Amino acid sequence: MNSSCALSIVIPVFNSADTISLLVERLSLVNVPGGKQIILVVDGSPDESLKVCNGLCRSSTVPITVIDLARNFGEHNAIMAGLTYAKGQFVITMDDDLQNPPEEVFRLWAYTRDNDFDVVYAQFHSKMHTRWRNIGSRFTNWCVEKTIGKPKGLYLASFRCISRLVVQSILSYTGPFPYIDGLIIQTTDRIGSLQVEHLPRNKGKSNYSLSKLFRLFSSMLFNFSVIPLRIGAFAGGMLSLIGIIGFVAVVAEALLSSTPPGWATVTSAVFLLAGVQLIVLWLIGEYLGRLYLTVNHKPQYIVRSVNET
Repeated sequence: MNSSCALSIVIPVFNSADTISLLVERLSLVNVPGGKQIILVVDGSPDESLKVCNGLCRSSTVPITVIDLARNFGEHNAIMAGLTYAKGQFVITMDDDLQNPPEEVFRLWAYTRDNDFDVVYAQFHSKMHTRWRNIGSRFTNWCVEKTIGKPKGLYLASFRCISRLVVQSILSYTGPFPYIDGLIIQTTDRIGSLQVEHLPRNKGKSNYSLSKLFRLFSSMLFNFSVIPLRIGAFAGGMLSLIGIIGFVAVVAEALLSSTPPGWATVTSAVFLLAGVQLIVLWLIGEYLGRLYLTVNHKPQYIVRSVNET
């Protein structure tokens, strides 16, 4: 896709009818030499977000593209849809809740361009999320570091600037379970960070429930790493070793003592081994299930309509 502007800004929209107008208004005031494009991806939002976005598309002086997805596919799938329509040499992804200050967009873009980075993540001195959300984010970042090679000390945020090279690489992934940060880490090691402000939520509450965070975590863990299978194999090997030691002990006890071993010990061992086997089978089933859905072309997203200025 030929670039026709300097920067595209992709914003997944969900339950944001009360905030998206102010966000677009403030983004419109950000001066980007070479021009900018705003892409609003309405991810099956049940409120009036689509109506508001289409109204902005008609009235805004800044080029706006509104993508209406057929149902709720999730944040990362929505970003994939937005990247498909992005025309900028760089693309910034950000949330729709005004916690990412629109005024920081220029700094993030300029820092990425001027320092020859492929990707720059916004880093926050403190995040204005709930305690459980922050804990979940830190845990996910730790897992990404251990499983798919995230640079140590880098915090993965949804507020990021991506070069055209990386965008094209991300778009080559056609599976139904995209994880943007995993695709980025697989593509480049020219990744930087920039300290920006994180604001309290303007209105409403976070759209991320515990189940949505778990689905996102699963996409990271099972689509971009085989570490869970290796952990299962290691656990099986360790338990097999313990079983051999226990077998030798039982034989020795039978030969040297007249007291037979109790059935409780055997039952406990059976339950332990059966539990490990079920966990490993679940891991294998998760991989096979995702492979089955991918082979059968489960859609990454479905666009109902596109409205452009």
